[in-house]
Amino acid sequence: MTIQIGDRVPSISLARATPDGPRPITTDELLAGKTVALFAVPGAFTPTCSARHLPGFKDHAADLKAKGVDTIACVSVNDAFVMQAWAESQGIDGDDILMLADGSGDLTRALGLTMDAKGFGMGERSQRYAMVVRDGVVERLDVDAGGEFKVSSAEHLLAAL
Repeated sequence: MTIQIGDRVPSISLARATPDGPRPITTDELLAGKTVALFAVPGAFTPTCSARHLPGFKDHAADLKAKGVDTIACVSVNDAFVMQAWAESQGIDGDDILMLADGSGDLTRALGLTMDAKGFGMGERSQRYAMVVRDGVVERLDVDAGGEFKVSSAEHLLAAL
């Protein structure tokens, strides 16, 4: 079942790249006491994700933070090394957007937001979504229909805040 507004995000371990290598970060650590704009993409370096989704959040990071967002986090079913390389290729500073690896898809499955991308040679991935989480509880959730990029954009989220 897909997570709903009012639900608590499950406690799951993700990974983030650091100068000392990948380090775990739990959703509890990420979300406790903060307002977080959490968005997910089907894959790092994929066309829409690289050309529109991540750049939109990069371009609107200051605007989102001005509306009360403490942290912007990007999640993908990729490893921390891929997420770091993608961030570097996009000019993403860790202070603007936290790039999080859901390498085994544990968070994606726990949220009920998986998609079958085997036809594209990518296996099980995350649906494209954006959510606002306040102190661990989902306050807003926008999930794009398959193949679309509309409601998970930074612009859509910003207009809703």
